[in-house]
Amino acid sequence: MAALSHWLNPTPMVLQRKSVAGSLIGGIAETQEMLDFCGQHNIVSDVEVIQIQDINHACEPMLKSDVKYRFVIDMASLKRG
Repeated sequence: MAALSHWLNPTPMVLQRKSVAGSLIGGIAETQEMLDFCGQHNIVSDVEVIQIQDINHACEPMLKSDVKYRFVIDMASLKRG
């Protein structure tokens, strides 16, 4: 923390409930650029679409590290609840 306090005094931040945050994955613009690139080069991902009602079943293989695809929740299934 000594190196951080050399550049940034945390006391006023704590007292005023301020924070500093960052992301290593980029923002909206970078995400859109990546999606555009994937679209132009036919790069796709393997996904398994699941209903929200099946979320507990999807957790079982994740806990066993036996997932072959990314799970994507069909948000329309929320209305079928």
